[in-house]
Amino acid sequence: MNRSKLILVIIVYIALALGLVFLVVKIKNFKRSGTMIYGVSFNTEYAQYLGFDPRVVFSKILQDWNFKHIRLSAQWNLIERTKGDYDFRDLDWMMDQSAKKNAKVVLAIGHKTPRWPECHDPSWVDSASAALYKPELENFMRAVIKKYKNHPALEVWQVENEPFLRFGDCMPMSDEDLKQEVGLVKSLDPNHPVIVTDSGELSLWRHTAKAADLFGTTMYRVVWNQTLGYFSYDWIMPAFVYKAKLWLNGRDINAAYITELQAEPWIPDKKLADASVDEQFKSMNLERLKKNIRFADKTGMPRAYLWGAEWWYWLESKGEREIPDYIKNLEKE
Repeated sequence: MNRSKLILVIIVYIALALGLVFLVVKIKNFKRSGTMIYGVSFNTEYAQYLGFDPRVVFSKILQDWNFKHIRLSAQWNLIERTKGDYDFRDLDWMMDQSAKKNAKVVLAIGHKTPRWPECHDPSWVDSASAALYKPELENFMRAVIKKYKNHPALEVWQVENEPFLRFGDCMPMSDEDLKQEVGLVKSLDPNHPVIVTDSGELSLWRHTAKAADLFGTTMYRVVWNQTLGYFSYDWIMPAFVYKAKLWLNGRDINAAYITELQAEPWIPDKKLADASVDEQFKSMNLERLKKNIRFADKTGMPRAYLWGAEWWYWLESKGEREIPDYIKNLEKE
């Protein structure tokens, strides 16, 4: 068989396999049991980078935009700046404010939590030695779990953030590492579920889909890289692909969340605040945001946490109100 025929046969088999998975997913009526719930992620350091008081932005999220489902991080480098000295004041304030507004929190813990550089190690920890590093991380996680396991705002623990995705300045993790961390959380707090997350576009979820009580996926639709420039996943990642990956991994769709739904720009080779609004709108604008939200709904997963609250506040500060006003009026559940 010559090369062109071989390629054709491979394409046909891939198409048949995808068609079979599509039919199975359709036949099994693989969809959520209720309406979509929309939450939001928030990071204090990113709000500060954009020039804002994090507490002002967080108050906007709760009081003006009226989100009732929040994803926060217990960021190691902010809480344990000095070994053994824990400063929970900022996280305490956000958890307490969430409780006052009857908002429920997914709290991410571990060394790899949302926002670049992903792994937020304190400067004093020896990240070159796993033997020294892991006990310190465990001590930190124990302190956070004991601190918040009885907090009225806590709904779910997130253990690590896309632990096996090679992204950020991070010490690699193994399946056993993740298993031990999930086990630690469950042993200290058996009353709250645990979620483990993965990349929606760059992973088959084999190591993460059933690693915990819940599974979370990212969902980015317009990205940028040096080879292709801006490109969209609209055609190569239709909604049924997410359903298919859940089905192939034996994961109930009602126990799977979209933990990062793209609602901010993907900027080429520069920081967001240094890019013009026109450049930002190439990968995220009101039309694209609405399209992403419609797409998330089609996947059938019951919950989606929007990624970009700090940017919405930045837009509003520049007089760009279309997206913030849309977010304010979005039906959250």
